Amino acid sequence: MPEVPGVNPPDEDTVIAFDNVNVVRGGNHLVRALSWQVELDERWVVLGPNGAGKTTLLNLASGRLHPTHGDAWVLGERLGRTDINELRTRIGLTTGHFAERIPPEETVLDVVVTAAWSVVGRWRESYDEQDVARARALLDQLGMGTLAGRTFGTLSEGERKRTQIARALMTDPELMLLDEPTAGLDLGGREDLLGRLTELAEDPDAPAMVLVTHHVEEIPPGFTHALLLREGTVVAAGLLGETLTAENLSKTFGVPLIVQRAGDRYTARAA
Repeated sequence: MPEVPGVNPPDEDTVIAFDNVNVVRGGNHLVRALSWQVELDERWVVLGPNGAGKTTLLNLASGRLHPTHGDAWVLGERLGRTDINELRTRIGLTTGHFAERIPPEETVLDVVVTAAWSVVGRWRESYDEQDVARARALLDQLGMGTLAGRTFGTLSEGERKRTQIARALMTDPELMLLDEPTAGLDLGGREDLLGRLTELAEDPDAPAMVLVTHHVEEIPPGFTHALLLREGTVVAAGLLGETLTAENLSKTFGVPLIVQRAGDRYTARAA
């Protein structure tokens, strides 16, 4: 890593380190004076209303956006001072926009295995048996093994989500970013996916994880921390049980809320 005068890199167990980060576009602050740190063994959920800055935060963490001001480190690399293409190979990312890029005729197995070459849509590139075996193992882990030969366009929304997560894990990433993974799912599909994300979150060998959502009901058990955003600024951040309070969530969403916890699951409703 090149040394930057006056800037100290975070220690090796720090996956994300944002220090007074601002993102300004068209004179508007998408993120303002944001400081946040994610450690290797942590699983974070990011909550906030539309326009809170969640997508901007995820774009920063995935190296797809640089801060206008402030220092942003991801996996020990300072954004703006590193090879972004190399950094992105170390990050697993699932978003709704990515699903739109997958050819509908692509098989489920190929959707996953092509992550080894960082391409979408298999062409002339070749994959060794180890790549194919890993792709099949990940599909089995996510309940998609029997559908490996199906085309992506014939899958249900829940099956598409699970296929994308398998693809994001294909390169054995050091950081996993999940953008509203349960959005658009019915109750059964949501609960099935949350169960699988819980297994992943509780695996000590799994990468650090950041999950973005609008709803506390969509937080998988096993997640450890929460970051609450409103209008590009941090309302609260810290351990999940200490951060997801009625007071903090009411400030975040701008409406009085009652928050209830049953085991490791949360619900929220208007007061």
